[in-house]
Amino acid sequence: MMAHMNERNTPLDLSAGAVADFEREWIEAWNAHDLERILSHYRHDVRFVSPLAARAGAPHGKLNGRAALRAYFERGLASYPTLQFQPIAALGGVASIALHYRAVEDRQAIEVMELDAHGHIRRAAVYYTPAPTNSGR
Repeated sequence: MMAHMNERNTPLDLSAGAVADFEREWIEAWNAHDLERILSHYRHDVRFVSPLAARAGAPHGKLNGRAALRAYFERGLASYPTLQFQPIAALGGVASIALHYRAVEDRQAIEVMELDAHGHIRRAAVYYTPAPTNSGR
């Protein structure tokens, strides 16, 4: 069982503490560039969709399964060696968490993650603001 979940606090009943713990662990794993720790949050049959995955060549931005996610995340970590996500907010829903954070290319991201009964991500969708322009605004 994931460290951020326990038997009394299922994904259907996310406490503010469970949401904060999940956010902290997920962000720390990314900021440590620890691929195994990052992937430990995801189910083997995860479904993931992101516009950056589309830019990287995934058809319609969709990735299916942890192996595809591993390859995508490996490329991402290699492409952004100084990646450091900055948390903005974490929101709990019914068997889901939405994380708002500052991501790559100075974009803001919102990642909505649906969780299984063990607290693993079964489906995730990522939304990004446009990359900032240097227009002097």
